[in-house]
Amino acid sequence: MRHQEEFSKNIHQSLADGSIKIKTQSAIDRYVQQHSKSLEQFGSLELAKNRAAYAKWRVTENLDKYLIEFEASITRKGGKVIWAHDDVTALNEIEQQLKRLNVKSIIKSKTSIGDEIGLTPYLNGKGFETKETDFGTYLLSSLNTKTSHAFMPLLHNEKSKVNQSLNTSIRTSLSADVNEIAKDIAEQLRSNYYHADVCITGANFLISDSGFVSITDNEGNVQLCTSFAKTHIVLAGIDKVLPSLSDLDVFFALLSSYSTGQSISTYNTLYGPKNANIDTDSPSEFIVVLIDNGRSNLLQTHEQRDALHCIKCGACHHVCPVYTQIGGHAFKNSIESGPIGMVVTPLKDGLADNKYLSEASTSCGNCSNVCPVNIDIHTHLLRNRRDARQQGLSTNGEKLAWYTWKKAMMSRKNLDRASGIKNFTFKQFFKTDWGEDRELPKIEDKSFNQMWREMKGIK
Repeated sequence: MRHQEEFSKNIHQSLADGSIKIKTQSAIDRYVQQHSKSLEQFGSLELAKNRAAYAKWRVTENLDKYLIEFEASITRKGGKVIWAHDDVTALNEIEQQLKRLNVKSIIKSKTSIGDEIGLTPYLNGKGFETKETDFGTYLLSSLNTKTSHAFMPLLHNEKSKVNQSLNTSIRTSLSADVNEIAKDIAEQLRSNYYHADVCITGANFLISDSGFVSITDNEGNVQLCTSFAKTHIVLAGIDKVLPSLSDLDVFFALLSSYSTGQSISTYNTLYGPKNANIDTDSPSEFIVVLIDNGRSNLLQTHEQRDALHCIKCGACHHVCPVYTQIGGHAFKNSIESGPIGMVVTPLKDGLADNKYLSEASTSCGNCSNVCPVNIDIHTHLLRNRRDARQQGLSTNGEKLAWYTWKKAMMSRKNLDRASGIKNFTFKQFFKTDWGEDRELPKIEDKSFNQMWREMKGIK
């Protein structure tokens, strides 16, 4: 219950802060304009989405086969694959590799699964010097906060707070604009690339048949990381696999269009073990850590396993009426934010502690309609609610509320009771969940049935 109470508290704070809605909507408006233009590149958008969904479906239905094929491809080329069942195993394995390599300095690019397992705090706690190279992640670290969106991590942060933090850490001017901030950060980060022993990155896609790791970014920091470091460690969820290189073209286009509104991202690069006959500046050692961390739980659900198809574009956030009102910081204890986070967190980490996330939805279906790989997100939210009830996870308060609602809805006498009684009942049930900063709407003095009868002269 602790996470649910914290989630509810975060929601109330977000709703009380009207600036969150304004900033979110402003960012989404800019995105929508760019996104609409980027869709012009598709001769048939539905065909592209169906093709991507089919490729992901093939992998999900035969995940063990494709993962083993990927491991064989990497090993054959001289790389190494480490399997990690959960976050603890993954962190221990990474630590062992860093100790083996006698690492002194680590540089790291943006990696959502690294955030998921708590990589940076863990390594810092073990005495390793870890430097962020992604601008967004660097700023989040400077502000000591979590990301609120897959591709717009600082969506809900005030620019003045960013300037204040950077003024303290790297003496950026308090009046610096975005370009000046980017320049100051780049100068601060530049020397880190030259002296790093190991670079740690995430992965957008793992190519099963050829043993390549595909990484998409717009800053170029990943290329710099891998150009100087002696060892490249890739962290990837087991859901990142694609069958072959021929699948990448449609995924590159969909990911860029639905994440940032670009026709194509600035850098789409394939990485793998060093080929001594061709590569002159690649890391000498290439290690991929394949992380499960609850994904097998999702795979076992059958009805909802297509949630593993997610390519982390964040498009479902932009159309969700809940997310646009409360923002991403309300999801501090979730694996992911937004509609897809409401689906996968309960499935990965268990419904018992996370069923409240699937209830924080209007079930409008906008998220399913916009998904570039056709994940039926809003239906999965309903399935989570159904499963929670079937598993007996409803609280006594919830049971009482639904019992009272049913009694009221099935009785004309109860529906026609005085509005004062109904208003009092609603206030008792929802005074905590509705929040102190909002007033419950008042129920009309007369029901529709009563007004209709009066209009028709029926007694």
